[in-house]
Amino acid sequence: MTPQELRLACRDGSFTTNTSGYCAGYVQANLVILPKSWADEFFVFAQQNPKPCPIIGFSKTPGEPVIRVGGKDVDIRSDLPQYRVWRDGELAGEPADVSDVWQDDFVTFLIGCSFSFEEALLADGLEIRNITEQVNVPMFNTNIACEPTERFYGNQVVSMRPFKAADAIRMIQICSRFPNVHGAPVHLGDPSLIGIEDIQKPDYGDAVTVNEGELPVFTACGVTPQAVIKQAKPPVCITHSPGCMLVTDIPNSKLAIF
Repeated sequence: MTPQELRLACRDGSFTTNTSGYCAGYVQANLVILPKSWADEFFVFAQQNPKPCPIIGFSKTPGEPVIRVGGKDVDIRSDLPQYRVWRDGELAGEPADVSDVWQDDFVTFLIGCSFSFEEALLADGLEIRNITEQVNVPMFNTNIACEPTERFYGNQVVSMRPFKAADAIRMIQICSRFPNVHGAPVHLGDPSLIGIEDIQKPDYGDAVTVNEGELPVFTACGVTPQAVIKQAKPPVCITHSPGCMLVTDIPNSKLAIF
């Protein structure tokens, strides 16, 4: 499928799974939608925390549901497989379409996703375990603090992919080319050092096999805003459901810095 075909499949309800491994070559984006009265401060929070919250685009006019920066005819209300709706910091639902909760003051942020650099890793011959096992990438809450603003604060969420040591080094080299989709990992090795008790029990997504001799490699994750939103408690917020991204028409090569 092309990105537009996948978005249309989301729109008509025929595509409902996670987007890892789909539409090779194109940027996938995490989603945060907030009322204008909260959006300006979130923008500052994201600028202060570029590893977990790298902004790749945002709506220019509050209430605008067509996000042209994402590609042709992107209706942000329907073109992801699944959303999360938050009210006062509590998860209120996970619909496939958010048209019925849309507000005229909403501002949309598209945030880089680690799914985008998976293509470069695969092209170099590295295995992506969650793609091999056809599951969602495992994601974990950590003790790595974000730089706070007045209302937005909390710890980073990370995604995890296991590699042998030599492959982990190569993974770091490749991911460093893509700072707008989280860039180089934030940690590798002992998960307890960043507050993760059991890598077979992810907070989001699915567990994957970690073979003997492999290192778990942890990358900053765009689910971080959801953890922060729980504490900030805006009256309403819309995000993607973990693993269910907006697949854009932006080539991954556009985000590589070398």
